Amino acid sequence: MVSTTSDTPQPEVQNDFASMRRVMVESQLRPSDVNDPVVISAMAVTPREDFVPESRKQTAYMDRAVPLGAGGRVLNPPLATGLMLDRAQLRHDDHVLVIGSATGYLAALLAPLVASVVALEEDASFAGDAASQLSNFGNIAPASGDLVKGHGRKGPYSLIIIDGAVEQLPDTIIKQLDENGRLLTGLVENGVTRIAMGRKRNGTFGLTPFADSDIMTLPQFIAPKSYKF
Repeated sequence: MVSTTSDTPQPEVQNDFASMRRVMVESQLRPSDVNDPVVISAMAVTPREDFVPESRKQTAYMDRAVPLGAGGRVLNPPLATGLMLDRAQLRHDDHVLVIGSATGYLAALLAPLVASVVALEEDASFAGDAASQLSNFGNIAPASGDLVKGHGRKGPYSLIIIDGAVEQLPDTIIKQLDENGRLLTGLVENGVTRIAMGRKRNGTFGLTPFADSDIMTLPQFIAPKSYKF
């Protein structure tokens, strides 16, 4: 009689992260006006699960922020990242500064689409993970330093992305933009967080919000509290 069971050990069922990425694209990005084909393509193939702690891999593609376990920092929701990149009007000759690069996911998305990326982070606890994940990208330069100071040494930049929300945007960072350079960030106004974009023109700069978002505020960019007597 032929046995209906095999003596050969069967492989464990693994999470199908490729399928999770497809679902993310079709259920989160496309319905919410993330339409740039190069952005869609990058987010469909970049392994987001590689940029979160091992215990969080199963939730890497959910429509929410993923805690990174260091100082309250998170990997922002996929939609927030997609909206930023879609509106950034990416060009192959862009020289980009990512402020608050953390584990390097946003830098990894940008690397195939632009000329160069400076990934700035000040939290040393991210350094090892980011270095290992980004080592295969020849055009990413990790940098360490205060986020609020930017990284003027390798500027100016045609594009700056602050990977989080800010309550105040220092002039120091704006000065690191090229003329006609673009900047994207989350912007907190009156308790509401929106993704905003600005462009430097004739030396002046202003941010215009374009989408509500639950992108997390970077602690370094929280405005000092004022007291009234």
